[in-house]
Amino acid sequence: METRGIEDMFDFRRFPKDAVVLLMLLIYFPVGVCLTLIRIFIGVHVFLVSCALPESFLRRFIVRIMCSVLGMHVRQKNPRSRDKNTKLYICNHVTEFDHNIMNLLTACNTPQLEGSTGFVCWARGFMEIHSASAQGAIGETLQRYCSSEGTTPLLLFPEEDTTNGRAGLLKFSSWPFSLTESIQPVALRVTRPLVSLSTPESSWLMELLWTFFVPCTVYHVSWLPPVSRQDGESTQEFANKVQELLAIELGLVSTKVTKADKAEHIKRKRHSVPQTSTVLFVKKVVTPGSIGLGFMVPSLGTDDHRLAKMAQQVKDVLPHVPLNVITKDLAKTNCVDTTITNLLENREEPTMEATGISPFGASKICSFSSSSAPTIKPAAKSFGKSPADRHMSLQERKEALYNFARRRYIEKHGLDHEDSH
Repeated sequence: METRGIEDMFDFRRFPKDAVVLLMLLIYFPVGVCLTLIRIFIGVHVFLVSCALPESFLRRFIVRIMCSVLGMHVRQKNPRSRDKNTKLYICNHVTEFDHNIMNLLTACNTPQLEGSTGFVCWARGFMEIHSASAQGAIGETLQRYCSSEGTTPLLLFPEEDTTNGRAGLLKFSSWPFSLTESIQPVALRVTRPLVSLSTPESSWLMELLWTFFVPCTVYHVSWLPPVSRQDGESTQEFANKVQELLAIELGLVSTKVTKADKAEHIKRKRHSVPQTSTVLFVKKVVTPGSIGLGFMVPSLGTDDHRLAKMAQQVKDVLPHVPLNVITKDLAKTNCVDTTITNLLENREEPTMEATGISPFGASKICSFSSSSAPTIKPAAKSFGKSPADRHMSLQERKEALYNFARRRYIEKHGLDHEDSH
């Protein structure tokens, strides 16, 4: 199987990047809002009609016409290839309403494997399974269902999650192919103007509103001949074979990307935004009092929240040091005490000079703030006559500043001396 970039298989933004298409969307927006309101009213009637009429060709025909008014158009290819004796349809997954579209063409049931149960499950057209949540128990229940006479065929999506339908297919799960020895593949291709078909973290209700908003969403359904499992062929090999058939029919590639890979990719993209904001915040020169750190904390991640809290603690002890200098040093040391020591020893001289504060000015401020304590005398009593004396005077002043800053930090946060070590 070919491995396709996971980024190409999903649309992570709803609106187009092309400036011309975006301009057309802005012009269409008032029309789309009015169309959405009208279609919501019509959609209620479609739901009531589908509930009132019994399952039959007439019901499917009427509901299909009404769905066209809602902007959901269905086109079929090779309808004569549909096998009436097939108990299991296998289809690729593109939108949240694929099972509803298939129900407009033929009677089939799609089990609700996860998500809401009860009325919401029934209203969305799913079949609720009264069984344990374990996949093995669900498989046994569906296997008994398929082996029963007179039951409506099942429609399953072995990808187990949606894609944009333009790049590749998710790796097919093997358990649906263990239900029966013969299945019928169904290739589904969906097109829509102006906006994306779906985004990973959007709910089904939001996707329904976007379906009502756009002029139309066209579903192209292609029936492939039934496929049976060969002797000695495992369920995963059978799944891979069907996946290849559907990929060839749709002009896509078969990938090894799974539903779990998609979830992990979405998680990484979700956390990359706060990290980018933090980097920009660190690079930006912020002068004391220009912005409160508390306004930055809600937009940061967990680690960045801890870093910001530590930076504020250092800022309380050394108010003359810019926040960007403190944050940069904390990113290296990850320790409040070490950062305070580094800043007192002027290890960040180039950075402080870049922000307009000279290290000599910072030393003067430190000397002034530390001299306010009656028990600390950071300044030497007299100027040393030899270089060794002057060096000792500097070391004493540094030690006095460090002790003062340490005591101030402990008093402010109510710590005892054991905790500070």
